[in-house]
Amino acid sequence: MKAVRVTAYGGPEVLKVEEIERPKAGPGELLVHVRAAGVNPVDWKIRQGLLKGMTPQPPFTLGYDIAGTVESLGEGVTDFKVGDEVYAYLALTKGGGYAQYVAVPAKEAAKKPKADFAEAAAVPLAGLTAWQALFTQASLKDGQTVLIHGAAGGVGHFAVQFAKSKGATVIATASSSNHEFLKKLGADIVIDYTKEKFEDVLKAKNIQADVVLDTIGADTHDRSYAVLKKGGTLVSIVQPPKADKMKEFGVNAKVFLLMPNGPQLAEIARLIDAGKVSPHVSTELPLEEAAKAHELSQTGKTRGKIVLEVK
Repeated sequence: MKAVRVTAYGGPEVLKVEEIERPKAGPGELLVHVRAAGVNPVDWKIRQGLLKGMTPQPPFTLGYDIAGTVESLGEGVTDFKVGDEVYAYLALTKGGGYAQYVAVPAKEAAKKPKADFAEAAAVPLAGLTAWQALFTQASLKDGQTVLIHGAAGGVGHFAVQFAKSKGATVIATASSSNHEFLKKLGADIVIDYTKEKFEDVLKAKNIQADVVLDTIGADTHDRSYAVLKKGGTLVSIVQPPKADKMKEFGVNAKVFLLMPNGPQLAEIARLIDAGKVSPHVSTELPLEEAAKAHELSQTGKTRGKIVLEVK
């Protein structure tokens, strides 16, 4: 089968299309014929060698988001059948999504939403990150207020929609070019971080957040503690919490590692099919142009998701 391999740590040029042996479905696994693979910022960070120890050593097949059809079933699999359209998040310790076929633990897969393969492949990593951040880590509830940084990105645009589906008030930070996009997704207030400080806007409106989702880190992370209510929660996907800030403002803060979760993907699929959540694919490229996809992702200015088409 055809696969995009990381041949060594480095720039986009280390991504090579190679012919490798097709995997087989082991016990409890599905062999999936991949039709589309999502591209995420973590992909190029892994390619550069920034997450050594958490991922395979080169050469290996990159990719953590897939959507496709079940080609065969491993021993003991009863919840799926050959031909089912599925999607899944592949753990960072495994990967393998930039390929024509991949073996996936059945418990980590779900029937894909009725959206096309590209839209479905845009969901798993970013969608599960947003879901677990808001609901598993922060326990966001109906009537609460959440501030989402980097709201137009892959994780952010799902977080906006998930929070609205649960009845939360959503405040989003993004550049002005993304404001209309985020308002259509349901954001109640959108702040242009290039022109004004989010903490000043919230103070002027007398708003305190119950939850902050930090996808940016650095100074944005540090300034976010002050906008939380006492006992509120800051969840970061990019850096650990700061104990002194937690104590100073009387809030909770945490960083977490995304885990594969088939039942959560099934719940997200139901929301998509109900019209409450829409994946946004900004760019579709053939598998052979994975290097170009990484170049686009590294600009940090992508709206929604980049997806590779696999044939």
